[in-house]
Amino acid sequence: MRAERFAAPGRAYGPLMTVISSGRTAPSPSAAARPARPFVGELRLGAFASHRRTVIPLGPLTLLAGGSGSGKTTALRGYEALARLAAGDPLEDVFPDPAAWVPERAGADAQGRRGFRLGCTVEGPAGPVSLDLAVQAEPVLRIVGERLADDRETLLTTALLDPRRPFVQAAWHTAGAVPVTRAPFPDDRLGTALLPLRVAGTTDGQLRVLAAAEQVVVALRSAFVCDPQPRRMRAAVPVGEGRLTSSCDNLAEVLHRTHSQCAQRHARLVATADSGCAGPVTGLTVERLEDGTVRAVTGRGPGRSTPIGRLGDGELRYLAFALVLLTGPHVLVVDPAAEVPSAMQALTVLADGLDRSLDARQAGELLALAASICADGHMRLLGTVGEATAAAVRGVAGTTVVDLAP
Repeated sequence: MRAERFAAPGRAYGPLMTVISSGRTAPSPSAAARPARPFVGELRLGAFASHRRTVIPLGPLTLLAGGSGSGKTTALRGYEALARLAAGDPLEDVFPDPAAWVPERAGADAQGRRGFRLGCTVEGPAGPVSLDLAVQAEPVLRIVGERLADDRETLLTTALLDPRRPFVQAAWHTAGAVPVTRAPFPDDRLGTALLPLRVAGTTDGQLRVLAAAEQVVVALRSAFVCDPQPRRMRAAVPVGEGRLTSSCDNLAEVLHRTHSQCAQRHARLVATADSGCAGPVTGLTVERLEDGTVRAVTGRGPGRSTPIGRLGDGELRYLAFALVLLTGPHVLVVDPAAEVPSAMQALTVLADGLDRSLDARQAGELLALAASICADGHMRLLGTVGEATAAAVRGVAGTTVVDLAP
């Protein structure tokens, strides 16, 4: 994900940064209470795979629970899709198998068209801003409708007027000599992400549109999909830039970096590992092998150590999630908005099967850590868990459990 996909150099996030620094948008009695860091407060799956009219409220730490087939993983995929579109990814890359996201019983219209709908609401300095998408999956994948609105009015709409052309007609609020501006947008890109390139920002109306669009883009694109794969985490790895991948297969390389550069956080990681791993953990270090690669080693006390590859699957997943929570975006393969200071962004970690392979003690320790980290507003977590874990944390302060019905 790269910023230049949707934002012109030196031009991006001007209205949003003005809103953040001033603490206000257009006059509003509630502006002072608005959060400084944009975040997704609600995910909507109007017609998306197994979901129909599903609305999911998102807190700092949100856990999706429900039986098999309830759509927990699908909900995470919906959030991830919005994040990738906000980062400028083309529609075909985000949905390589678009028919898979069309509700099974959804029939085609007279032209043979079927599709799906999803959206979200982003809270932030510009107030609540909603984004809703209608995507045609068959016969041709394209965005056929998009709506961006704040708490007062619609700011952007797009509509497919000519199915023979790869464009939609976009109309956005101007509030100048011309109240609405119209222009064609490509039908394979998120129009909201294109607005910073198209809107001059010379009227109050244009500034409102830009601030709303930029708030949505900043919140959505700052997401990290974390899916630790224990079988890939056990091998020695080359030393690179030290940024953790989604599968956490370069865990040893990242521990090499945190051990040398982030002493305080690394010490907390060791303490967290000691709480969740079998046997004592007194250190997390790496050793360089003859071929130049490094492998991670857990200290077990004076003169004792264990290669990390000997840890169980649950221990490795626990350690990987703890590392993500304790380090943040600078040690993850994620590309948040570089033009907006990190203190004004909230990273959202998407974790499918957060408690997979973890025992009850490990799950409890990990969720307690997540609640503590997410409480300060710099990080948020949306994960799926089993029913036992959900029952154990239901009602715990700082944790939102959302039950999805199959």
